[in-house]
Amino acid sequence: MENLKKRFKENGHKMTTQRRAILDAIVENRNEHLTPEEIYDIVKIKYPEIGIATVYRTLQLLEKLNIICRLNFDDGYNRYELNYDSEGEQHHHLICLDCGRVMEVKLDHLKSLERQIEEENDFKVVDHNVKFFGYCANCQK
Repeated sequence: MENLKKRFKENGHKMTTQRRAILDAIVENRNEHLTPEEIYDIVKIKYPEIGIATVYRTLQLLEKLNIICRLNFDDGYNRYELNYDSEGEQHHHLICLDCGRVMEVKLDHLKSLERQIEEENDFKVVDHNVKFFGYCANCQK
């Protein structure tokens, strides 16, 4: 959290109680890929005075500061998660076409592909996002 406070300060922002509560909700539910409304529902339990607009503004700021990333699993919702896992690596997602379950894939073997793309195309890759669509074990039965 100290690193995040430092990132806020370096970019001219304060780590307010509301921002901290929203970030805590994301961290504490990091495997859930929460929508803004779900984050709001979690935060308002402890801070009933918070407004949904504050949640949206904070999510925009956290995304701008590269702390979280916005995900779209083609289900009509934007979802959010921490930008990188505890080891600083990206991960990818498996999305079940039947039940909608989202699972994380902790492998990221795309670094060498990124380097090859950069070299062959004179292009600087700053991020990538991979989603695999299929059927989870339960839905295959």
